[in-house]
Amino acid sequence: MKRILGTLFQQIEGRFSNASASQLRRAIQTTACRLQSVEEQVQQQQKRNSEVQDMPELVRDFLDPGEFFRQVKTICGIEFFCGVPDSLLKDFCAYVTKNVPTTNHQITVNEGSAVSLACGSYMATGQPSLVYLQNSGIGNIVNPILSLATPGVYSLPMLLLIGWRGEPGKRDEPQHRIQGPATPGILAALNIPFQVLPDYHEGAAQSLETAKRYMETAKGPYALLVKRQTFLPYSLPKKAAADEAGLCFTREEALKCISEQFHQRDIIVGTTGMLSRELFELRVQRGDGHERDFLTVGGMGHASSIALGIAIQKPNRTVICLDGDGAVLMHMGVLANIAAVSPPNFKHIIFNNGTHDSVGGQPTVAGNYSQFSFAKVAQGCGYKHVMVATNENEIKEAMGKLRAIKDDGPVLLELRVKTGHRKNLGRPTRSTSDNRKEFMHFLQLN
Repeated sequence: MKRILGTLFQQIEGRFSNASASQLRRAIQTTACRLQSVEEQVQQQQKRNSEVQDMPELVRDFLDPGEFFRQVKTICGIEFFCGVPDSLLKDFCAYVTKNVPTTNHQITVNEGSAVSLACGSYMATGQPSLVYLQNSGIGNIVNPILSLATPGVYSLPMLLLIGWRGEPGKRDEPQHRIQGPATPGILAALNIPFQVLPDYHEGAAQSLETAKRYMETAKGPYALLVKRQTFLPYSLPKKAAADEAGLCFTREEALKCISEQFHQRDIIVGTTGMLSRELFELRVQRGDGHERDFLTVGGMGHASSIALGIAIQKPNRTVICLDGDGAVLMHMGVLANIAAVSPPNFKHIIFNNGTHDSVGGQPTVAGNYSQFSFAKVAQGCGYKHVMVATNENEIKEAMGKLRAIKDDGPVLLELRVKTGHRKNLGRPTRSTSDNRKEFMHFLQLN
């Protein structure tokens, strides 16, 4: 126990040297919670359940992903699944990914594509599909829902399984604090009936029966909101060694390598997810400030557009966008915009580990290196220079070339890296407001 507490304080000490007492207490609580795995938390809850089984109002239930999957198929007649993975749905998504062939399951590049895919599948089979997404992705489904699927247009039913990040009364990250409380109202405005998915199978079955009746009669989408820890843990197997052969670095190791080539005046835009968290901790470890980095904690897929807007307005400064494969895929059309503008100061570095690392490690199509290449896509769009690197020597050589290219952008570097991240990886301790203010001040420097 002493060793665990010592480790806990070591993790916190470097990141919170100037923090308030309340921030420090919150950090200790959060880090201590991370020392306990989800599986251990579930086991503890199940033990408590056995102690209060005569008082059902105190029992905390969980849905088994496999059993819920079978309920969806049996009750709703659903055979086709598609969507963008979410952390609250990761156990169910993992079960589907492992047990459903790709002919009946597609991890789509964005949520709107998933809705459209479900529309096509329904017209071909007469059976609704299940579309899974995080509530932050609702914005991406607005157009295909209102102009295609909704009753009164084409009337195309589907079941929406939505992870409810930012649920009222629950602590969550800043990018979810507005979206969470607004979610029910947004669904209502879209004329999508919904209910919260119960965490016990009898209740889940009743919800699915309600969804089935609506989809059969109204011929429109029906949504189930999923709260945190609704599902029992279910994990995907790790990538086979052969799939990562030739890859030497994790994303964090590659980030450390390329950051050695950053200059003091460089403007850095980090993408959504683990990468920005790793960048924040790297700055702390090196004693750097955070004013040079804009951390795109929300708006998945939009970091490169933010970087483009800065590059246009600050032509005498080097702008480096640190992107991820899932994020680029979500709004890949912006590569054409970047190439069309051809900002000479734009450097685009994509960390491609072939997975949605932040929400459970589900695969992306970019992980099939034999047939997919961001470098070739960017080149086809009109990027001036493109490179691919997979090991330390290649990364250092590519970064040398990237820095040597003056006024001839945009430049793209695709880094192919291993999957996974540190289990004790922290989160930024600066508020989004502070990040924006310090970053904007840095942008004004000559």
